[in-house]
Amino acid sequence: MIIDKLYEHVAKNGHVCVGLDTDYSYLPEAFAAQFATKGEAVFQYNKALIDATLDVVACYKVQIAYYEAMGLEGMECYRKTLAYLREKDAIIIADIKRGDIAKTAEMYAKGHFTGDFEADFITVSPYMGLDSISPYLPYVQNNNKGLFVLIRTSNEGAKDIEYIETADGRHVYNIVGEKINELGKAYKGNCGFSAIGGVMGCTHADEAAEVRRQLDSTFFLIPGYGAQGGKAEDIALYLKDGNGGVVNASRSILLAYRKVENGTDKFAECSRNEAIRMRDDIRGAITRN
Repeated sequence: MIIDKLYEHVAKNGHVCVGLDTDYSYLPEAFAAQFATKGEAVFQYNKALIDATLDVVACYKVQIAYYEAMGLEGMECYRKTLAYLREKDAIIIADIKRGDIAKTAEMYAKGHFTGDFEADFITVSPYMGLDSISPYLPYVQNNNKGLFVLIRTSNEGAKDIEYIETADGRHVYNIVGEKINELGKAYKGNCGFSAIGGVMGCTHADEAAEVRRQLDSTFFLIPGYGAQGGKAEDIALYLKDGNGGVVNASRSILLAYRKVENGTDKFAECSRNEAIRMRDDIRGAITRN
């Protein structure tokens, strides 16, 4: 199952998930100027970063909004980025956050689990109910695909809905998590985790032990590390025997060259070094935990 492959990548390469949320403005000017279109420049930048980091990260998360914003050439860049990742046998998380139901959800599933935009995992929102998840399940069952369902996010606005208290004193995200964990038990791999994972922000370390206990077979996609305040020690609390989650980093890796003197000439190397630094930071915290 795809979740076993992801588990193995984490064990071998560490927990880093590179977020290819690549805006044209992030590219070094001299590099970008070599290409006729913004879409081609962004693709070549992504390609260089993939080549530089493939052996030191677990997977790649490609946020579709950055490509949609460039129009048709952006979507061609998105297609080519996914194709290149597949060529390299990398694990792809398409960050599309779909949340509709019925035939619409079926078309989203077909559009992002097959064809030009095929990915291994996609992100989905459960807040219209579990019938917003069910259209994707045949692909999980029969096509070796997976989901990361929004459970508790790392943004400030999470408290507006996800932290609403229910009559029994729990939060909305606790109930969502329980439902996703239970649903996912039918799709568990040999590693003990389900191909139906959850997005779980790491910015509330005080809740980590309970969340990990409650969602015992849910593999986490973890945002919030670094700029949003999450530390490696916080990440370690959301893992299980050192595995069970990948940690997303986007701009810190995409723009690593801007923190290095003369970094524009070696932007891919700078991104690799930042991925290694992050990987080792998390591994060190797991050892200390």
